[in-house]
Amino acid sequence: MPTQTEILNIKKIRADFPILAREVNGKPLVYFDNGATSQKPQQVIDVIDKYYTFQNSNIHRGIHTLSQEATDAYEKARITVQNFINAKHEHEVIFTSGTTGSINLVASSFAKKHLNKGDEIIISTMEHHSNIVPWQMVCEDYGAILKVVPINDKGEFLFEEFEKLLSDKTKLVAVTHVSNTLGTINPVKEIIKKAKAIGAFTLIDGAQAVPHKKVDVQELDCDFYVFSGHKMLGPTGVGILYGKEAILNSLPPYQGGGDMIKTVTFEKTTYNELPHKFEAGTPNIVGGIALAAAIDYMNNIGIHNIEAYEHELLTYATEKIKQIEGLRIIGEAKQKASVLSFVVDGTHPSDIGMIIDKLGVAIRTGHHCTEPLMNRLNVPGTARASFAFYNTTEEIDIFIEGLKRAIKMLV
Repeated sequence: MPTQTEILNIKKIRADFPILAREVNGKPLVYFDNGATSQKPQQVIDVIDKYYTFQNSNIHRGIHTLSQEATDAYEKARITVQNFINAKHEHEVIFTSGTTGSINLVASSFAKKHLNKGDEIIISTMEHHSNIVPWQMVCEDYGAILKVVPINDKGEFLFEEFEKLLSDKTKLVAVTHVSNTLGTINPVKEIIKKAKAIGAFTLIDGAQAVPHKKVDVQELDCDFYVFSGHKMLGPTGVGILYGKEAILNSLPPYQGGGDMIKTVTFEKTTYNELPHKFEAGTPNIVGGIALAAAIDYMNNIGIHNIEAYEHELLTYATEKIKQIEGLRIIGEAKQKASVLSFVVDGTHPSDIGMIIDKLGVAIRTGHHCTEPLMNRLNVPGTARASFAFYNTTEEIDIFIEGLKRAIKMLV
């Protein structure tokens, strides 16, 4: 049976990413910081270039050809996203500035509608700061209580502890689909089911899931699902908020301005219908169009092929890195995506990152915007290698050799 490496033409795929041909410090670039942002294929770069060269115009507000072309491309992009995550309606797809923007939108509008003193919001220990701080802010504003689901030493969500936290005061459960620091894949479908059983709403942070695995929001039955474009081959500054139609309709607008209104007088303003109600002002038009191009690229490869190949990379890298004396993997959940966090006895993660950068290898070091998680695991930070489908086992070998060299210098 052929491996995913044999099924996918990795050489051809890599040729689509211009940046992978460059050198860093005189060495071929090995880019293992995909958890922070992905690289962009030429197909996405070309769409951005084409827009600004031939189509640049504001949308929804013009009868001239350029405006109509830009509007058509932007709204087609919304349908592309709808199909990609299997949303029931295209107007359930809200364009935002990113995952952070999406969560802040929900937190603000949801709190105005549903949050009262003494109500509870549940998150997990492994959340990114973007899925912690907005909830802390609204809890402080409305007198609500933030509760946190613990994890075990492997970095796994403790489901039984989650069940104990649920009560008739629980208004919303917000958890990450895949941990950006550990790679842990959380049992979000089961989490959603339990939350729904007691009448709580659910938000899933899919920033680290959508680039790597198939997501079907109708199958999950979540109320909100959020993610960013730049982690899935698209540009920065564009993201998605999916929300169920009835729930989005029930929430007040997040921001006021152009496009989100129906009528305006000095006495009263009425609001536009979905999705425009939540899209005030001129959006990142080219960002939305380029995100659709990124989705088309991923669809052409096949999301299941991407997931399977990245699993091969993770397995290969894990086996290699475990052989290094004094190195400890942080996060060994049974269900993992393509993230490998680690610490080395007697070294600081930043020193490792700086040394292997001299060898052309890009990884992320630090707390990865998950300080509470670092405190739980009793580490100041980790070194993190995160893989994408354009990476190779040969690059992993270079990374491992660089890591050994760095450790020899530091220990």
